[in-house]
Amino acid sequence: MATTNFKGQPVKLIGEFIQVGKVAPDFELVKSDLSSFALKDLKGKNIVLNIFPSLDTGVCATSVRKFNKMAAGMKDTVVLAISKDLPFAQGRFCTTEGIENVIPLSDFRFSDFDESYGVRMADGPLAGLLARADWERRESSLYRACAGDYSGAGL
Repeated sequence: MATTNFKGQPVKLIGEFIQVGKVAPDFELVKSDLSSFALKDLKGKNIVLNIFPSLDTGVCATSVRKFNKMAAGMKDTVVLAISKDLPFAQGRFCTTEGIENVIPLSDFRFSDFDESYGVRMADGPLAGLLARADWERRESSLYRACAGDYSGAGL
């Protein structure tokens, strides 16, 4: 079982944290309009996965704002902001914050994403939510990853 940290304390993750160089597992998540979204819908595109517990935390909200700014200048790249927040909350946040360059996606309905990518927290105060992690997918393989208790390293 993989682990990460939350405020300096170890937190167990369900599943194994997916490794760089592995094929990115397909997933199905929910868009702000409640329609389904699958990774296979972006076949052939470069993708950044910005995964976090909730937009209602300062660090997570800041990461989405930073990725939104970065995405504006990333040619041929789609940035996905993934959490277990309800799509309504994601939509409200994006509207209020002027987030237009990332696609907010919710893992509230389906349970394959969090285990396939090894990012569901099994214990700690945020048990059940997604751990912070960022991946970049080029072609079909994961190219770069960053995870854990950090406040924007590499952003």
